[in-house]
Amino acid sequence: MPRRTLITAIAVAALATPLAVAAAGPASAAPVPPRTPVTDFNHDGYPDLAVTAPSGTVDGVEKAGYVSVVYGTASGPGPARHQIIDRSTPGVPGEPAGTYAFGYQSIPGDLDGDSYTDLLVAGGDDNGNKATVLWGSKDGLTGQNTLLPYQYSEFALGDFNGDGKRDLVVNAEPSDDPDVSGMTIQYGPFTRDGKTRTQDSFTTSDGPTGIRSFITGDLTGDGVDDIVTTHGFEEMQHEARFWKGSRSGVSHTSKALGTAYSGTVGDVDGDGYGDLITRDIGSVTEVIDSHPGSITIQYGGSTGPTDARKKVITQDTAGVPGASEENDAFGASLSAGDVNGDGRAEVAVGVPGESLDAATGTGAVVLLKGASKAAGGMTGKGAVAYNQSTAGVPGVSETGDDFGRRVSLTDLNKDGKADLTATAPGEDGTYTDSGALWNLYGSASGLTTTGAGTLSPVKLGAPEKDAKWGHTLAG
Repeated sequence: MPRRTLITAIAVAALATPLAVAAAGPASAAPVPPRTPVTDFNHDGYPDLAVTAPSGTVDGVEKAGYVSVVYGTASGPGPARHQIIDRSTPGVPGEPAGTYAFGYQSIPGDLDGDSYTDLLVAGGDDNGNKATVLWGSKDGLTGQNTLLPYQYSEFALGDFNGDGKRDLVVNAEPSDDPDVSGMTIQYGPFTRDGKTRTQDSFTTSDGPTGIRSFITGDLTGDGVDDIVTTHGFEEMQHEARFWKGSRSGVSHTSKALGTAYSGTVGDVDGDGYGDLITRDIGSVTEVIDSHPGSITIQYGGSTGPTDARKKVITQDTAGVPGASEENDAFGASLSAGDVNGDGRAEVAVGVPGESLDAATGTGAVVLLKGASKAAGGMTGKGAVAYNQSTAGVPGVSETGDDFGRRVSLTDLNKDGKADLTATAPGEDGTYTDSGALWNLYGSASGLTTTGAGTLSPVKLGAPEKDAKWGHTLAG
């Protein structure tokens, strides 16, 4: 079959945007708020988005999967500059295969330290679903036949030793014993063959309970990222664990945090410490999206997140729009960012199963407002819901849209305020479930629908049929 040629992004002059890394000071030093590097694949100073369609058709092969890369501009990411990358793209190892799904997981980060953001993409090959590295450059992402050695793995990036380089953590087993689970950390920078100079593997739990996901970010205010692992076996969810990062790497000892499925990190009360916000559906995860959903906030401190000011928020919490109902999946996706520039992070909560009137599963995003420690921290006060029926948001709320399946709060237009990106893989275009995303921009008064925009496969010239575009989101 013909190999797809990259749609070359328009090259612009690169602007210097150094990664902000805070040096760790003495114990008495003021805490450093958590920081997330900007996703900028071509290093032009404008944030970019990578949107996956793991069910997308490639060269006639259904469910082979592809990634759409949308490059940023002064007014946010738009269709003028984009790429489509899949297993048929030159430099990407493997061939399109319908039994796999290129893009079922994707994470951005500058792996080799050259100031260009790279992208890790899992799925889409018959070689154990190893993760592919797409390398950033002045012309955008490019494939160089780089595969990481881990198979069928969960993975995440962070700076776990505070040296300013991205490190990789994967749920790779440290032994062949099926009753032992663990993780491996590769400390960056990476070479173009996917290797690093140092790595560390250690056991995270005994017994049949594996790592289900990683949550990374600075939860102790020392300028070094920490790791939270969530654990489970079959339909049962087990306690999450906190692993502290330091200048000498990640500690081999941990503390339990209670059950959690997934989450994010953000300073929601403005005290300088990153706070842990997790999705908690209890101990049973067999049919996860049938649960009404709840999120738990555990506030950070010098020793990490604690239960001292633990708070649980649901759609029954005072001030939160809607009601806590079966199949809502409140918290299916979480992201933290300062939308109004007041120094306290808001939290975007995806509610993809939310129903509006007679339409079921239309979906919504609830934005929880950050609040000071003196005010008691984050509550439901000031929370706002957004969906396709919200005035100014393009489109129409329809059954099965899945709006809010993925959410991201990041500064897309470089005005110092976080903007919301929300996806709806079930949005219909020319075909059913082609998918779409929406961008709503931050302001001093919060998110605004003024200038809200939408992107979809048809606008980017990408395969549309059954693509479920927006299944995952990196940006």
